[in-house]
Amino acid sequence: MLDTKALEMKNITKSFMGVHALKDVSFSAYKGKVNVLIGENGAGKSTLMKILAGAYNKDSGDIFIDGKQVEIHNPNDSMTNKVAMIYQELNLCRDMTVQENVFLGKEITKGMLINKKETMKRTAELMEKYEMGIDPMDVVSKLSVAKQQMLEIVKALSVDAKIIVMDEPTSSLTLQEVEHLFRIIKQLTDDGVTIIYISHRMEELFEIGNYITVMRDGEYIGEWPIEQVTQEQLITSMVGREITQMFPKQEVPIGDTVLKVEGLTKKGMFNDISFDLRRGEILGFSGLVGAGRTEVALSIFGAMKYDSGSVSVGGKPVKIKTPYDAMKYKLAYLPEDRKLLGVDLNSKIRNNISVTNMDKITKGGFLNFKRETEICNDAVKQLRIKTPSILQLVGNLSGGNQQKVALAKWITRDVDVLILDEPTRGVDVGAKEEIHKIIVELARQGIGIILISSELPEVLGMSDRIIVMHEGEMKAVMNAQEATQERIMSYSVGNTEQIEGGLS
Repeated sequence: MLDTKALEMKNITKSFMGVHALKDVSFSAYKGKVNVLIGENGAGKSTLMKILAGAYNKDSGDIFIDGKQVEIHNPNDSMTNKVAMIYQELNLCRDMTVQENVFLGKEITKGMLINKKETMKRTAELMEKYEMGIDPMDVVSKLSVAKQQMLEIVKALSVDAKIIVMDEPTSSLTLQEVEHLFRIIKQLTDDGVTIIYISHRMEELFEIGNYITVMRDGEYIGEWPIEQVTQEQLITSMVGREITQMFPKQEVPIGDTVLKVEGLTKKGMFNDISFDLRRGEILGFSGLVGAGRTEVALSIFGAMKYDSGSVSVGGKPVKIKTPYDAMKYKLAYLPEDRKLLGVDLNSKIRNNISVTNMDKITKGGFLNFKRETEICNDAVKQLRIKTPSILQLVGNLSGGNQQKVALAKWITRDVDVLILDEPTRGVDVGAKEEIHKIIVELARQGIGIILISSELPEVLGMSDRIIVMHEGEMKAVMNAQEATQERIMSYSVGNTEQIEGGLS
């Protein structure tokens, strides 16, 4: 028996300022199934789903829900048709409570007033049914990013949605939280809810997907039952070429110690962190979300004050109290949240790259426009940033190209230590491959690299040595050759053994 189509989007076309984002795209989603939608950043996935959610209006094409043609011009039309979208960028009011967020825009009223008692009751019922473990009275800003992600799901469930779009829902979740999300998705599909699932994590797609659709360059490429395709076939369909080496790690000369950290401690966050980093070395940091990896990086870079311990650069003890101090000692940091901390989305590529290079492009208080243009154009060329020019707003770029701009800010400087915090999170396989090649080339130039990643294949495939953290403590240090996913996960959840490979 053939599965029933809950949604059909036929011949959808959308342009922005004369540039096609979608070209005659058709997409189907099957009732009670997980319908995976994949493609590189900029392929048009989010644009297509934003049309379904009413955030954008299509230029042409038709939308059918349960076989009936519908018009969706705004989010209210989408809600009326029982469609809910969970965006990659969390869409919550941080200063309001959980229950206020869940029913924002669809408040439960009694007469002219909001019925707070019923709002609390219904929110609590949803939290209990899906085992969210979130107090309806909690203020959203006090929740972890993972719980905020789960709250977005509850918001979608509160409108009794029949079609739920999830855009990169696991990007900030731990392994256990991902498993919880997958249980919720199973529960929803068993109840007949249709899930449209967008993710760059291939292993997830084969675990929960039923159907998979590939888009490339704003066009529909194909749709298959998940069991009829391989990961290699999907990657080739997505990028239009074969990815031969996702992790192009190469042997490069390992030089002298460029960074030494001894006994670094911040109460409640991390304790007694000690390690050396050498020139040309890629030192991987693995661990679950909340293990303290990012906090250690922020402390080294001067963005967070530590309580005790020491940092040495080039064999000399240094006091790094601010990121400006870190830059003086030739340290650079690519933050985990590129949209909040890595780039200015509302500014041009030129301005984003120039902000860390003012010493190179100014003299006597005056800007050397020619030198600025040269540096920015060279960076765009080196990192293969897809853009019409350096005058393009960063917010108009795909996620992978935004990440390259964030990286360009630092590779244009004279850097000895580069800390990369989740450098490929939320970017497509083609952009990942390119970023990995860039990392290897930077190591070849003698830069010491700290690679923080929640993706075990990335840590294993790119690192020379790996440090595993759990609840703020180092549980193991090992050479890449002796590391396995099983060993890393064992240490990540708190299992201990003698630290191997030394701390230097």
